[in-house]
This record gives sequence, C-alpha cells and structure tokens, in this order.
Amino acid sequence: MAKDQIKQGSGIVVKATGSWYTLKTTDGYILESNIKGKFRKEGFRSTNPVVVGDQVNYIIPSGQVTGVITAISERKNFIIRKASKLSKYSQIIAANIDQALLVISLVSPETHIEFIDRYLVSAEAYRIPAFLIFNKIDLYDNPLKNKMKEMILTYRNAGYKCFRVSAKTGSNMDNLQRLMRGKINLLSGNSGVGKSTLINRLDPSLNLTTAEISKYHKTGKHTTTFVEMHELIFGGFVIDTPGIKGFGLVHMEKDEIYHFFPEIFRLSKMCKYYNCKHIDEPGCAVLQAVKEESISNSRYQSYRNLYLDEDSKYRK
Repeated sequence: MAKDQIKQGSGIVVKATGSWYTLKTTDGYILESNIKGKFRKEGFRSTNPVVVGDQVNYIIPSGQVTGVITAISERKNFIIRKASKLSKYSQIIAANIDQALLVISLVSPETHIEFIDRYLVSAEAYRIPAFLIFNKIDLYDNPLKNKMKEMILTYRNAGYKCFRVSAKTGSNMDNLQRLMRGKINLLSGNSGVGKSTLINRLDPSLNLTTAEISKYHKTGKHTTTFVEMHELIFGGFVIDTPGIKGFGLVHMEKDEIYHFFPEIFRLSKMCKYYNCKHIDEPGCAVLQAVKEESISNSRYQSYRNLYLDEDSKYRK
C-alpha cells in the first residue's frame, strides 16, 4: 500500500468492545479501529492485547472510515487479573493509570476483605497509587458504621487513604472530586457497589446507565459491559469497568507477595532471617506484630492465604 493512500496518526484507546476499539486521536477526533495481526505485550498471554488507556499508532486505509491499530506504545503501568480461576490467560483491565479507586460497599452487596487486599496487591505490584471508596454510607446502621470505622483504621494503618461517600445523596463527593481532578482514574469494584451511580454524581452530563440491586441475590447487575474512559467536566478522566467478582493475581513470584503489603514489607527488615516467609519462622517481626495487633489479622490472613494458595499458578 503506497503511503499516499493512507492517513497515519496516534491517539489513546477510550473504549474496548471485543475486537473493536474507540480511539480519541491527538487531533481531537473519535475513530473506530480494529487491529491487524497479533500483539503480545508484557511477555504473557492476555485475552486483550489492546486496552483502554493504551497510546497507539493507527492508519486509515484509503477509502475507509475506520482505522487499523498498528503499534502500541510502551505502558507506564497497567492493572491485571487472571481471566478466570482455571484460565492460563490474564486480563489487563486498563493501562497508563494515574490512580486506582476501588469502590466498596458493606451491604447489597458486601465487598469481602480478601477481594480488597488482592486488588491492592495488584495495584502495589505495578506502582499504581490506590484509594478505597466506601460507598452507600446512607444505608449503614450503627453496626455497619462501626465495621466501616474498623476497616478504615486497618487500611489507613497500612498506608491507604479512604473516603466515605454516598453516591445516592451526594455526601462527601466534593472530596472525591478533588482527588480525581486532573488524573486518569481507574474505578473498579464488585457489581452493584454503585460505580456508575458514583460517576453520574461526579459528572451528571455523562448520564451512565444504572440498575437496581437484585432483591433475590442481593448482588449487582452488570450495567457496564465493557471498559470505557470518560472525560470529566471538572478535569481529568475516569475509566469505568464492568463489575468484578474475583481478583486472581498474575505474573507474581510467590516469595515477593509480602512486598505488596506495605505494613508487612516495612516490618520484614526486622525479621531474624533475611529470607523469612512470615508464615511460621522463628524471630519473625511480622508474626510478632500480628500477635501485638499492630498489624491487622485480616490483612495478615489475606497475605497468608495468597502465599499458601495452591492455585498460585498465577505467579509464573
């Protein structure tokens, strides 16, 4: 194909649906594109070689209105999980993220501690600053409020900033806006925790589809079925993702998992043995801290479960 028959350019992937990708080009246009040939990034098998947040080059063949992605720029980071428990493939959720926001609910549905910790480990592994957003505070009775306070104390002690909001009433949304302004924000969480409602409250002009919680199962319905990046009216971008049920870790050596629990990593330097696994070794400063309750038992159990997990094939 002669050069005068094609248009070339670059842009960012803002939406991914199957084999088609929506690009926002550097000159401000929206372009639907697909890929030609196979891309294999980062040295492992992925279900989605091109993802939202990727900076790409494209061509538009003569006489066509859609583009073809020809190259992907090196990613500064990405967040990834196992595609499924039995799969040998991984799924990259998004790339080139400034910060990751995990939306948590303590009711309808309940977000489980180990899910939170697995998500945070993945963010730590790829050096993505992570924040926890406790949503639906308008629904919490006193026992749930107390549980939320305990969880926030646990994660603040680990080094994570936490926010308490209500997407329904708008409570404390101004603090969230300040956090997100001018950044590329990845918003994740289980189905039904209120991600789309939260985005609509932050920027009503986006008018994303929302759905009621299933009364029978007390779980969320998938209102977001693909990953999409939206520009925020107050500055910055938010990447909306489908609800995630589980978060299997990938591409991680077993003996480095403790590096991604900040409070465990900090104390590991004080262990008697340099190669301490923090499981049952004598002179382990981490085990002593758990005993003294200066490290949360729930966080330690998440670490222990990950380390001892027989399904830890993700680490290769």
